[in-house]
Amino acid sequence: MKGGYESMVWVRDKDGKEYACYADDLKNIKRKDELTPEEIENCMDVSQLVGTERW
Repeated sequence: MKGGYESMVWVRDKDGKEYACYADDLKNIKRKDELTPEEIENCMDVSQLVGTERW
């Protein structure tokens, strides 16, 4: 079951861009460029959420 903010992890790609993912959707916490296509579908680009690349 997906929860709120406390059940999320932040993943960075090799360029430093951040993505928010539910921990339950990932087999292991890793960099975005190491995620499977199925795991990527469950992540959200943080810059899309807040309008900037960095919070």
